[in-house]
Amino acid sequence: MTLKTLLSLCLGVVMIPVANAVEPEKKQTSEQITAQTEILDRHVSELMADRVGFKKDLSSVKILEAEYEEILSHESLMFPAEDLYGSNWDTRWVDPFKGSNEKVEFPDSCAIDCSSFVYPIAIDSIARVTSKYGPRRRRMHKGIDLKVLKGDTIRAAFDGKVRIRNFERRGYGYYLVIRHPNGLETVYGHLSKQLVQVNDIVKAGQPIGLGGNTGRSTGSHLHFETRFLGQAINPAEIIDFENGVPHEDKYVFHNVKINGRKSNIYTSSSNQMVYHRVKSGDTLGKIARMYGTTVSELCRLNGLKCTSMLRIGQSIRCSAGVEQANNNRPSKATAKKVVVEAKQEAVAALNDNNSAEQSNEPVYHRIKSGDTLGAIALRYGTTVSKLCELNGITKTMVLRIVRAIRCS
Repeated sequence: MTLKTLLSLCLGVVMIPVANAVEPEKKQTSEQITAQTEILDRHVSELMADRVGFKKDLSSVKILEAEYEEILSHESLMFPAEDLYGSNWDTRWVDPFKGSNEKVEFPDSCAIDCSSFVYPIAIDSIARVTSKYGPRRRRMHKGIDLKVLKGDTIRAAFDGKVRIRNFERRGYGYYLVIRHPNGLETVYGHLSKQLVQVNDIVKAGQPIGLGGNTGRSTGSHLHFETRFLGQAINPAEIIDFENGVPHEDKYVFHNVKINGRKSNIYTSSSNQMVYHRVKSGDTLGKIARMYGTTVSELCRLNGLKCTSMLRIGQSIRCSAGVEQANNNRPSKATAKKVVVEAKQEAVAALNDNNSAEQSNEPVYHRIKSGDTLGAIALRYGTTVSKLCELNGITKTMVLRIVRAIRCS
């Protein structure tokens, strides 16, 4: 036996016990891995089961939230704008506070949510406004008339609850009043048929009536009003009737002041509309001077004529604010100064006119606030009759500011 063979045998004898010792360790490690894998699988299964349960719970919560929101929405329709109107639910008068001893608290301003507005007539009838909001034939037209044919479908403008279903032979004819959660009430007049009953809950766009010509009406149309706490608001301030959509999703109204006091007339801007309550001795000219405007502008804003008679207590809309009116009111000293300056300007104008006559070119005057035909004639060395002849006007015509008038 060689030395090499002997060494191989010795090495084999030593390696056999080592191999026998490693084999159990491998078996033990494999079993541990299998056990740990089974434990992990159980944890994953438990987590998946918990996740499914969590999803079910989350779904249940969402369902509960949706049901809660639906309950709140239904409650807001059951008691629309309760924070503003309280328990008042009169089913006789368009103004719910008419004949009531209940004291109404009119807020200084209110935000109206108009995002859910639906045009009350067919979409192809948009922009067919036949009569606007404002004074008309010595009475106030408190809504807008939209052209419809008899039998056309009339729809609710917002979600709400029907407060009035009535008939007025000399007024609205067959009409409906709906109160909305946003605080507005809408009126639908001159219907041929009413499709809903008092206390019915309606959705925006739901058919509520058919167009007609009942009551005080000269042709088939829908009389549409928007009211806030019983007070009429110009619907055109809320709705763009040319496009059939609200001007803004949320519209803010302010309580207008008349002669410095809250009037409970609401408009979209605290400075946009200023009113004057007519007192004894007031004339259109006096009011125009007081508010820094013109008689023609007052007539345009109020649908009046220059010869219209004013009633004591009547509200006249003006184009300038009270502060501006006070600033524009001239003092006696200022008036004297104006007269002196006018005389000086007249002398200078005569010289200008002489040169103008030599050149045979027409001379024009741009009308400013306070100008009259007499003052212009004096300034340019002519007569009122001549001015009227040159411009094709009458002596009683109201001059418009910025207009150019020929003087020679």
